[in-house]
Amino acid sequence: MSFPNSIFKDLVVIELASVLAGPAVGMFFAELGARVIKIEPKNGGDVTREWKLESEDSSSKESAYFHSVNYGKEHLFMDLEDPTDVHKLYGLVQTADIVISNFKLLSAKRLKIDHASFFLIKNDIIYAELLAFDHDSKKIGYDAVMQAEAGFLSMSGTKEGELVKMPVALIDLMAAHQMKEAILIALLKKEKTGEGSYIEVSLIDAGIASLANQASNYLNAQHLPKPMGTLHPNIAPYGELFTLKDGNTILLSVGNDAQFERLIQSLDLKEKDDFKTNVDRLTNREKLYSLLKGKIAKHALKEIQQLFESNRIPYGHVKTMDQVMEYARSQNLILSSTSMGGDTERVRTAVFKFIDLE
Repeated sequence: MSFPNSIFKDLVVIELASVLAGPAVGMFFAELGARVIKIEPKNGGDVTREWKLESEDSSSKESAYFHSVNYGKEHLFMDLEDPTDVHKLYGLVQTADIVISNFKLLSAKRLKIDHASFFLIKNDIIYAELLAFDHDSKKIGYDAVMQAEAGFLSMSGTKEGELVKMPVALIDLMAAHQMKEAILIALLKKEKTGEGSYIEVSLIDAGIASLANQASNYLNAQHLPKPMGTLHPNIAPYGELFTLKDGNTILLSVGNDAQFERLIQSLDLKEKDDFKTNVDRLTNREKLYSLLKGKIAKHALKEIQQLFESNRIPYGHVKTMDQVMEYARSQNLILSSTSMGGDTERVRTAVFKFIDLE
């Protein structure tokens, strides 16, 4: 197996973006060998440089958050209100293939760093613009705002009514994936036609597009999703959590009748008339949970792993971050580098592999 980390070695990307979504796109291309030039404000740089944990060195110029999506880039600090720095930027654009921007359109036009200005400099440039809602909106679009506006917050949390934000800015990351896909299509178009592209990706569209079955449940069955904790509205037992006798926690993800039959046989659960179909299991979810809870609690983690894996029953061990990072696969995904803050680490954004053909 090989990782295509030089596939874009001749590509030049200008990153006029901050926080998470835009920089995640820039890092994707950096990982694949592109020259990525990140333009940061002279006064302070990318705002996430200051997003430090209480435990981080307050004198450092870089935060752990900043490191997560700023691997392998060149960093230039410019004042884009200064015509001299804008002129320097234009010189970089003349040599570039892609520009990633999350400037508001009015600000970009005023500074003459919008798509129209750059197309005058290089007519085959790929200009990828990230926005929150639309060009007329004055709302600032951080990920938590998008989780609220796109419906995620209303259905994330406990059935007791406490809403819970996703602990990772997943809508930012979904928007980044949308932008990567669009840029790759634009590169194919450029290869065939020699033409550049102007791309727009909005956080709100990326969020709504990620609603998947929850949106479909509403559109087709008028089901209004509500907080269910880890449970799934369509499947049971799927998302139920169980504490083992050694204190570990597992989650079940039984997705069909055959898996459920293997589950109850492995646990020697006799009572199954109320649970023959998935609809039965949804209807009698609490009763089923009570029965499973008693059986599963008798096992320690190693016992349940052997039992479920030998019987092909989908489950997950609820791991903490230190346990995840000790996982062999995680170690293979860590990227290390040295920066102004010393030795730093983060996980890859591009985790696909190209398989060598024999």
